[in-house]
Amino acid sequence: MNLRTERNSIIANKVEKIIRQGRCSITIPKGIALVDKLHDFILIMNRKDYFLGSFCGFLIGLLALPVLKMANAELFLRIQFIVIPFFLIGTAVWLAIAKALSHRVTITWEIGKFVVIGTLNTLVDWGILTLLILFFRKFINIEPSYNIISSITIYSFYKSMSFIIAMINSYFWNKYWTFAIPTFKRTNNEFFHFLVASIIGLGINVGVSTYVFSYVRPISFNIDQWALLGAVLGTFLALTWNFLTYKFMVFKK
Repeated sequence: MNLRTERNSIIANKVEKIIRQGRCSITIPKGIALVDKLHDFILIMNRKDYFLGSFCGFLIGLLALPVLKMANAELFLRIQFIVIPFFLIGTAVWLAIAKALSHRVTITWEIGKFVVIGTLNTLVDWGILTLLILFFRKFINIEPSYNIISSITIYSFYKSMSFIIAMINSYFWNKYWTFAIPTFKRTNNEFFHFLVASIIGLGINVGVSTYVFSYVRPISFNIDQWALLGAVLGTFLALTWNFLTYKFMVFKK
């Protein structure tokens, strides 16, 4: 250490001591402090996370539109133009908060990403479910309550198809982004575990959704809204199961 560096170090220590003793205070203008905090908040994630997060936000908003239209046509007409921007901004803010909290609780960052991917998968599930209901109703004149075999309705077929597509989407997003598992660590056991966990999740999702739709009497809901409500309950339980099994069994590091 040269003489100048040593002298600067001594001065810095003395200034720090004076500030700690309360004999001197340094006031930073509020405007500058606010800009610094905003700058730190924006730069808390890397470009890859911002890009993937924004892309997810866009897809969530896009897929939410047909679901919202079927659930509440009047509300859809009022907010249809702000749905995509809302999810774009909301996703980025949510991820930034999760990243900031992860400095204290590491798992918060994975939970934050899982919530985003879970929301995307949910909208993939619901969006495809909605499109199937609307398509078959309009072009083939089949209602979701149509019985295929005994008490099994075609709604169960719609829900199974939508959930399988969402499951495939879930595998790639969670493996390569949420839990960030390197490609060289991919094994046959990993896919097998994912398949087993997802099949059980499928049973939970479709089973709960179908039970609510078929056996619980709707209160103040039409048949389309009741179909979505069944999907909400099934999805919530399936997501809880999926996170626990993906984190501690499938993508265990």
